[in-house]
Amino acid sequence: MVLYAKDILAKDFLSFSRGTSILEAARAMKASKHGFAIVGSPNAPEGIVTEWDVVSKVVAEGKDPAVVTLGEVMTVELFTVKANEGIATVAKVMSEKGVRRMLVKDGDRVVGYITEKTVLANLEDYVDRVSAQISRLQAPWF
Repeated sequence: MVLYAKDILAKDFLSFSRGTSILEAARAMKASKHGFAIVGSPNAPEGIVTEWDVVSKVVAEGKDPAVVTLGEVMTVELFTVKANEGIATVAKVMSEKGVRRMLVKDGDRVVGYITEKTVLANLEDYVDRVSAQISRLQAPWF
């Protein structure tokens, strides 16, 4: 019994072109209650902009969010996981790389994302299901 990335991913995410202003993206992030946005398209993600990028690279630097674009502050190193990877692999990669969110890909297309919160929320249920299965297997046959 394995819990896969495709079983716990969130499918609703924001994506914008690299020329989108920080202000426009931040307003959309606020309205949708998302802490990040993908730069590019689901078929060709170019980067990611998180709330931390906005705070540290725009606000703390005194830059105008109406002028600065996503392309100027995006993080280009994207961490991805295949949709059929197990939750243990997802958690390990997130821990080793120190990332709070990973994109889930099916082939070359981004189909969703997983956050550390999602992993933790599903881990307890997963452990409970595995424990119940082990208990059933160890129960006497009579």
